[in-house]
Amino acid sequence: MKTIAVLGLGKVGALAGELLHESGFSVTGFDAVPVSGLPYETRQIDVGDDDALGAALRGFDAVLSCLPYSFNIGVAKRAHALGLHYFDLTEDVPTTKAIAELAKTSKGLMAPQCGLAPGFVGIVGASLIEEFDECRSCRMRVGALPQNPTGLMGYSFNWSPEGVVNEYLNDCEVLEDGEAKWVSAMEWVEKIVIGGIELEAFTTSGGLGTMCETYKGRVPNIDYKTMRYPGHVKLMNFFFHELLMRERRKEAGEILVNAKPPVNDDIVYIHVAAEGHVGGRLQRREFVRGLKPVEIGGKQRTAIAWTTASSVAAVIEMVREGTLPGRGMLKQEAIPLDRFLATRNGARYAA
Repeated sequence: MKTIAVLGLGKVGALAGELLHESGFSVTGFDAVPVSGLPYETRQIDVGDDDALGAALRGFDAVLSCLPYSFNIGVAKRAHALGLHYFDLTEDVPTTKAIAELAKTSKGLMAPQCGLAPGFVGIVGASLIEEFDECRSCRMRVGALPQNPTGLMGYSFNWSPEGVVNEYLNDCEVLEDGEAKWVSAMEWVEKIVIGGIELEAFTTSGGLGTMCETYKGRVPNIDYKTMRYPGHVKLMNFFFHELLMRERRKEAGEILVNAKPPVNDDIVYIHVAAEGHVGGRLQRREFVRGLKPVEIGGKQRTAIAWTTASSVAAVIEMVREGTLPGRGMLKQEAIPLDRFLATRNGARYAA
């Protein structure tokens, strides 16, 4: 695997392309509008034009979709038809299930959900589970937040508004007492404190990826929650449910981004905890981080951009090196954490 097409050159996509370029891949970036100033070739394309997309991807070894989740099934189908490796960052559960079906007959690797959550958080969760003789629970929490929150919401939209709205409204898969269940988003609110900062965590869709399927019958309790500053979830429930904005998703995203635009000084909180027995003794293991912006390529990169881009770039490195399989469906929980952290891009998480 040498040549990679990166679709969608927003902050995350453009940076992912840079990281792959610096890692020795031949990268070509594609976007709906002209993009300049990147250290690799860029081209303009309408990804909604299936024929144009197919022609653009011909000749590449792999494609990385950094597009809104609604485009990913179309891109994955084209990659499947051309025999390319496929990677994306989606949190959308139906999209991932459709890609898993394609993977059954793929000539290349189909690897959805390679971002932060789902993605890196699942790699960590799986690593903690394996430390126990018998694991009774694994709780995964992630929050991408402004370092200096203002207003009642205490938030800024540094991530795709379509993705955030999707996570806040779609039902969430969990394992509870050994049973696979679907629960409502923005429920099961709990308090978490990281480094003296009080946060609230609540259920959101997609963050577990395929972990419920993988660990059913092995780990009785698994769930994923998003972390925000206290008071956020109450306001979001009011906005989406009492004001009925759940029925107007596109407009809801536009309103929220207009009210809370992106900031440069963000922070990504990760809190993964597992409990179980080791040698007959009940124990708890945790992986907790507060990750801030870093400088890459002479530019300051937001925490959400570098954590997401580094995660998918590390996975692609591992596929090139043969650490991961080159065909079929890749589940994030199948990726060894130690090998991930040993890659050029995964090492940023270990710093």
